[in-house]
Parts: sequence; C-alpha cells; structure tokens
Amino acid sequence: MALLNSLFDGVSGMRNLQSMMDVIGNNIANVDTIGFKGSRVTFSDTFNEFIQAGTNPTATTGGTNSFQIGLGSKINSIDKNWSQGTFEQTGNTTDLALQGPGLFILKSNGQNYYTRAGSFIFDADGNLVDPQNGAIVQGKVAVDGAIPSGNTIQNVKIDKNLKIPAIKTSVATWGGNLQSSSTDTQTQNIVQSGTIIPGTTYPNDTTKDCTIYDKNGNALDLTVKYTETAANTYNIDYKISNGSTVLRDFTPTSPLATGVTINGTSGPSTYTIPALTTTSNGTNIDTGDISLDATAVRTGTDNTLSYIVDDNRTPTIINGSVSVYDSLGNAHTLSVQFTKTDLNTWRWNASIPATDGTLSNNSGTITFDSNGQISTMSPNPAILSFAPSGGAENQTIQLDFGSGTSGVTQNSLSSQIAALTQDGSASASLSNINIDQYGNIEGIFSNGQSRALAQIMVATFANNNGLVSVGDNMYTVAANSGDPIVGEPGETTATTMQSGALEQSNVDLAKEFTNMIVAQRGFEANAHVITTSDTLLQDITNLIR
Repeated sequence: MALLNSLFDGVSGMRNLQSMMDVIGNNIANVDTIGFKGSRVTFSDTFNEFIQAGTNPTATTGGTNSFQIGLGSKINSIDKNWSQGTFEQTGNTTDLALQGPGLFILKSNGQNYYTRAGSFIFDADGNLVDPQNGAIVQGKVAVDGAIPSGNTIQNVKIDKNLKIPAIKTSVATWGGNLQSSSTDTQTQNIVQSGTIIPGTTYPNDTTKDCTIYDKNGNALDLTVKYTETAANTYNIDYKISNGSTVLRDFTPTSPLATGVTINGTSGPSTYTIPALTTTSNGTNIDTGDISLDATAVRTGTDNTLSYIVDDNRTPTIINGSVSVYDSLGNAHTLSVQFTKTDLNTWRWNASIPATDGTLSNNSGTITFDSNGQISTMSPNPAILSFAPSGGAENQTIQLDFGSGTSGVTQNSLSSQIAALTQDGSASASLSNINIDQYGNIEGIFSNGQSRALAQIMVATFANNNGLVSVGDNMYTVAANSGDPIVGEPGETTATTMQSGALEQSNVDLAKEFTNMIVAQRGFEANAHVITTSDTLLQDITNLIR
C-alpha cells in the first residue's frame, strides 16, 4: 500500500508541475501581449496519513509526536501578477496606458468588460472601441463642452463632423502699463511771435498755421488770422482743420477777439481758443481749451510770424488691438488708443475699420491713484456698441481694463498695452483631439479653440485576482472580485492615463526560464519516484518465484 502511495505522490507532483509548465508557457506566449499580466502557480500538500497519533506528556513519561505520511501535492493557487508594466510610446493619440490599479471599462452586447490593454480606435460611428472585438470604451460624454459630474457611464462617442457655432465677443480684457512720466497729449499752450505788415490780412498768400493735438492725439491744423479794422487795430480769428475737413472755419461775425491794438512796441494779450468737440471721418475730436499767447506779435515790415506749441511737445499715444467676432463669426480688428490728457489721467478711444461697421460709446477716461492702479473710470463699465456690417446682429463689447495690479497700470515702466483675452470665436470644425492624464478627451477646432468632448472612466476592484479572464485581454466580474468602483482617472482613483503609449506585458523572461528549469527538474524527480516505486513493486512480485 505504501508503494502505491509513492506512485500517486509522484503522479500528483508530475501533474502539478505540468500545470506549472502550462502557466509558464502561457506567460512566455504573451510576453508581447499589451496589458498582459503574468500568472504564477503555487502548490500545497494534500491530506496526510496518520501512522501514529501523538501523546501528551505525563508525570513519568514525555509526550510523543504524531507520525504522518503525506499523500502528494496539489495546486494551491494560480494568481496573476498585477504589477505595473512598462510603457511603449506609439504616438497614436488613442493608444492609452494606465498608471495605477485601474482598468478600462468596455461594453459589448450589453455586458461590461475590463481591460488593461488600451489599443483603441474610433469606428465609423465615432465610438471609441477595441479594434479586435468592437467593445466600446465607457466614460462620460460632455454636454455643451462640460463634463457631467458623477460616475454614470455611457459609450464614449465623438462626432468627427462636430462644429461649433460662432460666438460673438462680449468682453475683451486688457493689461499692460502706461508710463507715468509720459507728457500730456492735448495741446494746451501756443506761443505766437513775429511781425505783421499793417494793412495786410494774415494769412494771405502764405498760410500761417501750426499742428496741434486733441485729447486723443489726433493731429489738427490751426490757423490764426489777423484782420486790420483800423490803424494798428485788428480782429483775431482762427480755423481748425482735420486734413481736408474744416472743423471750425473763420467766423468774421464771431472772431476770437476784436479791436486788438498792435503796434511796434506791444502786442495783443493771451486768448483762449474754446474746446472743440465733434466727429469727423469716424474720429472723435476733442481739442480742449487752448491758450493762445500772442503778446510777442508786433507790427512791422516783414512776415515773420511763428508758433511755439507746448514747448515742442509730442503726443503720447499708446495703441493696442485685438480681433473680435460678430454673430456670424467674422473677425474685426478692434483698436484701442490711450492718450495722456492730465496728471494720472488717460483717455481711451476705440475704433474699427469703417468698412466693418459702426462703433459708438467708444471713448472714455481712466484715472489712476498714487499707487498706479485704476481709481475711477468714465464710463464704468466701458461698454461699446457695435453694429457690424454684413448682416451680423448688433452687439455690445465690454472693455475690461482690470483692477489692482492685474489690469492696466500706470507706473514708471515703459508703456505697453495688449489685449489679454476676448471671449468670441469664429465658427469652426473639429480638426484634432487630445487626451490628458485624467482621461479628458479635448477637441481642437480649426479656429484654435478647444472644448471638452468626453472623459474616459476607469474601474478598480477590491480583489483583482478575483476577476475572470475571458480572452481578448478582457476580464469580467466574478464572485470574489468585488463590485467595480467606477471613478475619474487621477481624481477619485489613484490611476492616471497616458495618451500615445501602451502598457507592455509584465512577464519577466529571465524569471520564467528559471521557473521552467525548476519545473523540468521537479518533473524529472517525480518521474524517478514513479520508476523507483515500480522497481520496488517488481521486486516484491518477484518474491513468489
């Protein structure tokens, strides 16, 4: 009977080591299978036959141990090694690799499957699928560019013909600095000197004029005329022009000054040219009051009138521009011009090309405090009214100049103004996608805008070894796996995702070959047990000869 036990012991060992070879062979066969997790087999002994039971110690004798003979071995477990595999870069956006314990969720014929293999493609309907069996990747699909909350999953489907409508600009934010040491832009003082010939109206054949600047930095022509009404007595009048457009012409019935005495030793006094505000060629003109100092004008025999304007001041004009969009998606260049009009005070003026439409409520002022931050604005908020040409609907555009140090400031740094953002866009079609580490699928559109399209979800289990492999690199839930815990990569799970890569098999060939040697030698040893037991049985049967 004992010899028969050794025979069966050897058989059990050979059977188990054959199973070990099967596991090793499967591991080696899948050394290049993406997402594959290698397995191992462990053994345990079976029931043991009692030869003698142990006894307790007594007052006069010691105790004895039990005598047992084992009855061979059996498979204790076949476990998967769920350690992380290395990544292979593929450059394909829809190739995904998981870092961490999670698994992709796939659905086929109404049943959920789970896998570590992330070689996916989009099918003809835009579903993200496993190409070998058509199982659809599960996640959350965005609604109007927003990923819904929660963990309710559905098929990840992307419409390759997706288009986004045009969005008209409603807010344009600005930032930068206006140099505090800049000179005022508006012409304020004009000093006139020289001589005029009595009996002659100036200007005559030769125009006597100078260049002045309004509050927006627009260059204007100023001409001052002296008309003699009696001996050494003159009326003083003026004309302001914007190129070929006359904004204020000479007005004989209402000149700047009348009955001014000019002789060889003294001239007229200082006069105020009143502010002129009008609109010409789409440009807002605001000259402000100008002081004309003509005390140095004399009568004489030559024509030497000259002007000194604000000590040869040049205008401080800072420009910025941004493309804004109307309801049809047409782009328009919105320019904003900043000019310094007084201490800590700047005027802004917005404009668009005349062919693009009309712009109103397009000017205002900004006052800065002693820290260089915006103190007050007029109007506040600055809202433009834009009537585009070409059939687009009328719209308003708010100019957001910011606050504190995050918007437009005034300090000693050089002037530099730029548009930071604007919230409009042209209509566009989907041109590409990106997938980030959190599983978010982001659509890149032809206008450069991006929008969330979907998010791939992952599942984790209390016991991965409880999952049942069903082929195609997929697993299903079983009795001891626990229910799947669905979560967002990197957020509610410890798993993140890498696009353009695949997780490789975690099979260690060196270890598998070593295990193969161990299995082979163990198999040989168990075979020797059987052959030796057979020899002993032959010797016993030969005893009757």
